[in-house]
Amino acid sequence: MAQNTLLAIDLGTSALKVALVTLHGDILACEQEPQNVTLLPNGGAEQNPDDWWNAIVRAAKRVLSQNAARVDDVVAIACTTQWSGAVPVDRAGKPLHNAIIWMDARGAPYVKQITGGGIEVAGYGVTKLLPWLRKTGGIPTRSGKDSIAHILWLKHERPDVYRATYKFLEPKDYLNLKLTGQFAAGYDSIILHWVTDNRNLARVDYDAQLLKLVGVARDKLPDLKPATAVLGTIAPEIARELGLRAEVRVVMGTPDVQSAALGSGAVRDFDAHLYVGTSAWLCCHVPFKKTDLTHNMASLPSALPNRYLLLNEQESAGICLTYLRDNLFFPDDELSTPKPANAYRAFDALAARAPAGSDKLIFTPWLYGERTPVEDHSVRGGFFNLSLQTTRAQLIRAVMEGVAYNARWLRDAVEKFCARKIERLNFIGGGANSEVWSQIFADVLNCEIRQVREPVQANVRGAALLAAVSLGWLTADEIPAHVAIAKTFAPHAAHRAVYDELFREFLNLYQANKKIYARLNRINP
Repeated sequence: MAQNTLLAIDLGTSALKVALVTLHGDILACEQEPQNVTLLPNGGAEQNPDDWWNAIVRAAKRVLSQNAARVDDVVAIACTTQWSGAVPVDRAGKPLHNAIIWMDARGAPYVKQITGGGIEVAGYGVTKLLPWLRKTGGIPTRSGKDSIAHILWLKHERPDVYRATYKFLEPKDYLNLKLTGQFAAGYDSIILHWVTDNRNLARVDYDAQLLKLVGVARDKLPDLKPATAVLGTIAPEIARELGLRAEVRVVMGTPDVQSAALGSGAVRDFDAHLYVGTSAWLCCHVPFKKTDLTHNMASLPSALPNRYLLLNEQESAGICLTYLRDNLFFPDDELSTPKPANAYRAFDALAARAPAGSDKLIFTPWLYGERTPVEDHSVRGGFFNLSLQTTRAQLIRAVMEGVAYNARWLRDAVEKFCARKIERLNFIGGGANSEVWSQIFADVLNCEIRQVREPVQANVRGAALLAAVSLGWLTADEIPAHVAIAKTFAPHAAHRAVYDELFREFLNLYQANKKIYARLNRINP
């Protein structure tokens, strides 16, 4: 057992990772490949599935060549990927269109068509809202960023692609198809199609009434399996391409939000984790099915058998620092200066020199709209209370603090959902590499922040730990023991007053300006 190793694949929006991970969650080696997003008019966002696969092959060959483990010791492959995407494929598994990813909002008008009508609550027709909430725990979001919205956009705007499509697949399920030749989706990965009855967690299945409501034929969707299922052995040609044994098994795996929960180590009910990468979320397992329509979140099937995971997402988090680096400080234009290789480390040093509260400069991080705790695709980011004395250090720290204010907004909604206070958070994602940001989160949220070791690798670790559960080598209760905490950050009492004040004003800025944003940025009037 000690020699058994997993090849874990983590397809993110901006980067792809392939890692060798033990069945106990120890990361032996990891390689990364950048990913590009094509942004299109009217809120479009796409990626090329062939680019995903080519990056996997390159990264897998590099990671295996490091000899961190013997190739013959690799017993299984587990994938975790960005969620809420749609890859239309033909019967041979060939993509018929670019993948429409979670950032894409072009399907919003078609979601409104299928969810509205008659007496409405929060924009949803009551006669449609009730069966959706009762059976799924949620309903297609009006932002148009769910998987079903992408399929509806193709149905209406690219009917040729829709007709030719054999199956619509989530990114994770597309990678599994490449690895095994099998068309399948997980109980957890299919959720954002909003066409499954999730009341019996032991057997999630498609619901005829919901399929009729969305207007998508059942035969265009894959068969369903639990996330802990073993899908099969690797296809012979793929084994040869990657240099693996033909006996390697492929487990179903899970989307990134789910694998992050496992890789954070916070898997017991009400134990919460905070993820800050391109986007952000604050999630926890709960022992009940529940929906909070006001704050756009719900407890839905977890990757772990017979468990619910509270799901939510904030659109822009770490990407706000990337925007600051690439668009304001080091853009590629006539005024550009060389971009330092360690820009984020320099950001940390500068942010640490600025005072808590950045002299009351507030940054709102809604660079691509927002999902939770408000669903508002037209809201946008900005700096408020700039003065002639504002420094670059304060700009950087204000961005970090603005993301933390947004997380506090979400945390407050999560506490109401769970009817209990969150005393500590396991912190993962690229943002958790920053000790300065970790302390800012502790101060703004006024709770203990537990920085997980190797936080950027939480998804590959989570995918591997889920695979270990799938293969019978671990139980879910044993997962926390295999996730180490690098450092714990306690809130500074001296910063309480300034952060409480600025958080109140952060909320006021949204309320005061949301109608202006709607007028300026209305994509679908």
